[in-house]
Amino acid sequence: MFLLGISMVSAMGGLLFGYDFVVIGGAKPFYERFFDIASSANLQAWAMSSALVGCIAGAVVSGYVSDKFGRKKSLICAALLFIIASLGTGLSGSFGVFVGFRMLGGIGIGLASALSPMYIAEVTPSEIRGRFVSLNQMTIVIGILLAQTVNMLIADKVPVGASDQMIAASWNGQMGWRWMFWACGIPAVMFFLFTFFIPESPRWLLKAGKTEAAFPVLEKIGGKNYAQREIENIKATLNDASEKVDYKALLNPVYIPVLILGVVLAVFQQWCGINTVFNYAEEIFSAAGYGVSDTLFNIVITGSVNLIFTFVAMFTVDKWGRKKLMLFGSIGLALSYLLLGGAFFFHLKGIAVLALVVTSIAVFAMSLGPIVWVILSEIFPNRIRGAAMALATFALWTACFVLTYTFPLLNKSLGAAGTFWVYSGVCLLGFIFILLKLPETKGKSLEEIEKIMRLF
Repeated sequence: MFLLGISMVSAMGGLLFGYDFVVIGGAKPFYERFFDIASSANLQAWAMSSALVGCIAGAVVSGYVSDKFGRKKSLICAALLFIIASLGTGLSGSFGVFVGFRMLGGIGIGLASALSPMYIAEVTPSEIRGRFVSLNQMTIVIGILLAQTVNMLIADKVPVGASDQMIAASWNGQMGWRWMFWACGIPAVMFFLFTFFIPESPRWLLKAGKTEAAFPVLEKIGGKNYAQREIENIKATLNDASEKVDYKALLNPVYIPVLILGVVLAVFQQWCGINTVFNYAEEIFSAAGYGVSDTLFNIVITGSVNLIFTFVAMFTVDKWGRKKLMLFGSIGLALSYLLLGGAFFFHLKGIAVLALVVTSIAVFAMSLGPIVWVILSEIFPNRIRGAAMALATFALWTACFVLTYTFPLLNKSLGAAGTFWVYSGVCLLGFIFILLKLPETKGKSLEEIEKIMRLF
């Protein structure tokens, strides 16, 4: 229960990551009319992707702050950023201020996305680590569903055929979208307060030379014998426990193969294309013949499916293994996108498109969504974990920025069908890479994985 408690507190960073990242999708039809950017594809793309600039910055500094100040203090900092960004975004009176606070919230997302799974992986025994790290993905999905539900409950029903001027002048256009962002402040404050009560990561404490502080944490997790064994194993992978690790250590040729693996998997999780479904649901469902209010309801359906199949991943990751789920997700998404592109090509409407979108989300939720974070949290060596996780997360958010910014441009030039066929091809390439390059890490300690990665 102690381990579950501290893991759930850390995973609240994932909940806020999910909420803050997705809330903008439901607010999109309204703030675009308020700021008068509904006719500009470039400004729309900038509004949606501005938070990702912050995510990239947060990912870059996460390695430095987590190695220098510890995982706990860094999580507290992320929580504070979420609080400020939530309030500021909702209070924005101009598009520039809106973008600025979205970037600030993005820094919080970048920090939390690297730190939450890393903290959980560092406190959890190997035999249950996959399931516990998947808690972070579960809370991300809960945050996504929470944002989608809050958006639907806050927004007044939009009349079919309402003009931009009507929407801008409505309560939705003036105040509704603000409350969607303000609602994030409630879990952000809870995260901020709860984080003060969790211990520091014992692996970071040992790396910082604080063995006496690390022992009671490990003892509370698994008993005295477990604590002694873990301390010996961890120290064996740290040539000098007091040695400070910076980004220069990543240039060591010994670490290059595992860094390439981590970066490619992080980029692939984004370029598989699933986030376009969440961020551009309005365009996707509009192309399928749905109105604004029906779209908000459909988004809640997709979020519910996302949550259900994330639970499936939690109960299969330590049984089936990481590699099998990653292969399943890659080929499953490739086929789903192939069919989804066909549905748009042949102008199918309504339930057919919704069913294919839901299928894609289900496949992602039980594979690439949670499993990539599990793999990233465990494949990097103890000495460089903070910096390496920061690099992988930086690559992930850079890829996400490219994906989010280019979707409206691809959609305009290739159409919905061509765009999803491009994503299908990317997923096929990802399948081949995983098949050839990813070793299985199920049931192995972080120190055992470190030895395997040097040989693979």
